[in-house]
Amino acid sequence: MQHFQQYSDAELIHAFVSNNEDALAVLINRYKDKIYTAIYMLVKDKYLAEDIFQDAFLKMIKTIRDGRYSEQGKFLPWAIRVSHNLCMDHFRRVRQQVPVTMPDGSDISYLLPPVANAAEVMEQRQVDGSVRHLIETLPEEQREVIIMRMYGDLSFKEIADITGVSINTALGRMRYALINLRKLITEKQLVLR
Repeated sequence: MQHFQQYSDAELIHAFVSNNEDALAVLINRYKDKIYTAIYMLVKDKYLAEDIFQDAFLKMIKTIRDGRYSEQGKFLPWAIRVSHNLCMDHFRRVRQQVPVTMPDGSDISYLLPPVANAAEVMEQRQVDGSVRHLIETLPEEQREVIIMRMYGDLSFKEIADITGVSINTALGRMRYALINLRKLITEKQLVLR
C-alpha cells in the first residue's frame, strides 16, 4: 500500500478498477478529512455527517466500479459534488432548511496554520471561532461558497458546477460574502491577525 502513496488520483482509480483494493484505501485516506468536513459543515450533525460520508463513498465506489467515473484526475471536486448532492437529497427528504455552519475548532484544526506557543494557540482558536461564527450568520448561498472555497479548496468553476450556478454567480456570492464578513468584523470590532 505504501507504494501507492505517490500515485496520482487517476492512477489510484485505474489501479482500483484493476481490482487493487489498496489503491482505493489510499485514495480514501487522501481526501476523507476534507470530504467529511464539507459534509459536516452542511448538515451540522456528527452522526448524520458520518452516515452521508459512508453513503458518499459507497456511491463513489459503485460509480467507479461500474465504469461511469470520468472526471479525469479531478477526484476531490467530484467527491465533494457527490457528497453535496447527497446532503441536498437529505434536506429535500426531511423538508427542512439546515443552515451551513462550521464545525468546532477541534474538527478542522488540521487546516489551520501551526502556531508557536500556547498563548498563540488560544488566540488563534478564539479568532477561528469568531470567524466561524460570522460565517454562520451569512446567507446560505454565501456560506456555501465561502466554505467550499476556503475549506474545500475548490476553484470557482468547481463551486459553480457543484451548486448549479454560473461562475459569475459563484464569484458574486463570494464577493458579497466577503463584503458582509468585512462589515460584520467592523461592527463587532474584531481584530483578526
